Amino acid sequence: MRKTLINGIDTDQLSVYDRSVQYGDGLFETIAVHDGEPRQWQRHMDRLQAGCARLLITPPDPDLLLQQVLSLSQGQRRAVIKIIVSRGIGERGFRISKDIPATIMVTISDWPEYPSDNRSRGVTITSCQTPLARQPRLAGTKHLNRMEQILARAEWTDEGIAEGILCDTGGNVIEGTMSNLFLIHSGVVITPELSHCGVAGTMRQLILEACEDSGIECRVEPVSLTQARDADEIFLTNSLIEVWPVRRWDDKTYTVNGVILTKLKNYINKKH
Repeated sequence: MRKTLINGIDTDQLSVYDRSVQYGDGLFETIAVHDGEPRQWQRHMDRLQAGCARLLITPPDPDLLLQQVLSLSQGQRRAVIKIIVSRGIGERGFRISKDIPATIMVTISDWPEYPSDNRSRGVTITSCQTPLARQPRLAGTKHLNRMEQILARAEWTDEGIAEGILCDTGGNVIEGTMSNLFLIHSGVVITPELSHCGVAGTMRQLILEACEDSGIECRVEPVSLTQARDADEIFLTNSLIEVWPVRRWDDKTYTVNGVILTKLKNYINKKH
């Protein structure tokens, strides 16, 4: 099942001159739909609006966008909405034309068939060799240029590996190819800071709020590969998987669903 609205029109045909095609000039959001409702809608809109401001793209009208999302989501028990905001159709070259309207694409797709026990039993992850480039102006945004993630995901074919972990060019652990990374070490929750690169996920933000509300010490700081692998527990987050504990990272095993992570997962379930 896949259906797309482009600027509100039921079509999957996009101009070859659109800057999303020419340059990857745009942003996207991936949103979980449960029982016809987009989850964490305001968090996604806040990030999208902030990303548009950062990249100098005219943001979509949030009310009109919500209408389109709800029209596609109606009657869907579980599905995935993807919103793409392109700068639009412009002239050849990198110069930004300020008078062109943005192109808004909204697609609904089937829910991914992840193994049902990933949340309870945990997953296996691996280290990727592809580094993330440091670019503070893009850090945190979910821009369309995902070539680093594509190359990193091509590094493994073992279906038993759920995710690959990426470091930046300075050797700091940043995130997974599709997820944010959290560590638990001596009762403290730690997640990599994203001032140089990486995506600030909506579920990552919810975990940070959960720690604050629950009185759990949490730090956002640079994380070395050695520090990450020496953690007592590790878990991954994004808007679709929500929380996956890590059972194994290459040749090392970890505790799954300890006291702190269980408390955080209960918090998230209440928020949903």
